[in-house]
Amino acid sequence: MRKTDKKIDNQLSLALTRVCDSALEQIDGFQWLTHMVDYSNCPKSLKVVCIFDTNDNLSDFMASGGHHELTSLIRARLHGVVADVKNMADHILYDTEEDCAKYHNGKWTDRLI
Repeated sequence: MRKTDKKIDNQLSLALTRVCDSALEQIDGFQWLTHMVDYSNCPKSLKVVCIFDTNDNLSDFMASGGHHELTSLIRARLHGVVADVKNMADHILYDTEEDCAKYHNGKWTDRLI
C-alpha cells in the first residue's frame, strides 16, 4: 500500500468508526461495519458493508427506511475523505451475522471476498 493509500485508509477508518458508533446507539440490531476499496480505483471501488445481527432486524431496518438516514450519515462522514460519490447507496451493502454463520460458518474473511 502506498503512503497516500494508507493515509486515505486511516481517514476512511476514522470516519466509518464514527458512523458505526452512531449506528450502534440508534439502530436496533446493527452490529458493525467494514469497508473495502481498491485504491487504484477509488472512490468507484469503495464498498461499505453494514452488518446486522439477524435477517429480521435487517428487514425491519430496510422496511422502516432507516437505510436512507444511514446512507446520508455515511455520505456526510466521508465528505472530504474520498472524492464525492455520485450515488452513495450503490456503495453500501447490508449483511447479517445470521447469514454469515449459516453460509460461511461465521468466517467473515470468506464471506467478504
